[in-house]
Amino acid sequence: MAKKDYYEVLGVNRDASEEEIKKAYRKLAMKHHPDRNPDNPKAEEHFKEAKEAYEMLSDTQKRAAYDQHGHAAFESGGMGGGSPFGAGGAGAGFDFSDIFGDIFGGGRGGAGGGRSSVQRGADLRYNLEITLEQAARGTETKIRIPTMEECETCHGSGAKPGTSPTTCTTCAGHGQVRMQQGFFSIQQTCPRCHGTGKMITSPCKDCSGNGRIKQHKTLSVKIPPGVDNEDRIRLTGEGEHGANGGPPGDLYVVINTKPHAVFQRDHNDLHCEMPISFSTAALGGSIEIPTLDGVATIKIPAETQSGKIFRLRGKGIKGVRSSSHGDLHCHVAVETPINLTERQKDLLREFEAINEKDNARHNPRAKSWMNKVKDFFAQ
Repeated sequence: MAKKDYYEVLGVNRDASEEEIKKAYRKLAMKHHPDRNPDNPKAEEHFKEAKEAYEMLSDTQKRAAYDQHGHAAFESGGMGGGSPFGAGGAGAGFDFSDIFGDIFGGGRGGAGGGRSSVQRGADLRYNLEITLEQAARGTETKIRIPTMEECETCHGSGAKPGTSPTTCTTCAGHGQVRMQQGFFSIQQTCPRCHGTGKMITSPCKDCSGNGRIKQHKTLSVKIPPGVDNEDRIRLTGEGEHGANGGPPGDLYVVINTKPHAVFQRDHNDLHCEMPISFSTAALGGSIEIPTLDGVATIKIPAETQSGKIFRLRGKGIKGVRSSSHGDLHCHVAVETPINLTERQKDLLREFEAINEKDNARHNPRAKSWMNKVKDFFAQ
């Protein structure tokens, strides 16, 4: 089966420049690479055709022979016979790192330069502690954070004013070095310039050659109503400054709520303990309790037991992603009186004596509990 014309495979004219050939191959490689087309068996065939065409036309000597004799130049007897790619077979000794670096995000940079050292700045985290009231109603506050900013003296180059970075002599500005191990060629980040392709012989005295210096800045942060613990507020572009002209990172303000003297928060609900006197629990009454919106009154029915929960609907917090307010749950705690006078002690003794005459009627829970204890020991 006759082979396709290499120029037709790449879709370029016969007088195409090296850059045009490389650009055409890059486009086809990205389109037909098997990793990008796992369900298309023909994609690998097209990819191999484009690869073979590029290997041939990107080599000056091979392209000249192909232009003169076509495919016959590389068949048995042509150009000394054997493989068109030398003794090593197809692709031996050929460097595709610049092509596949563009496709998969690695490799070298543009022609004559090192790999791009432009880096996005790091994201920062700031833990902000606020009160429960501020979390419920929202607030605006100012924070002061440390950050790495571009050095104003060298404008981020890292070099002393009046000088400039020079090309790394170890990697010739590529940012990467190639090591040969037997039949394998391994490409690694240059250990001298750390991949930037540049060397700073006269570092800036203010940033010591880093191109960035540590500073502090004050920012205003708006806290929306209803935020909860571990909620994050992103301030775009307020993170660390990027290296070598890269974009800055983001700042994430993480919310933490201070412990409250009265309320405990559970998502959008609030809980509080409500101490009441022994007489109020027995006879009933009304008590006032605080809420985030003011004071509310709760009616305590007679014979209220410790642990009973009263719910006030809508007296909780309206969360950031909620359409309604949570509830306030008041947990009753019957308080035992202390520092009794002799008169009070006498009255309680009299009450206890009267109570013992019909204990099961007045203390049903105690009676039930005692019956369970008797059944336990009877086993």
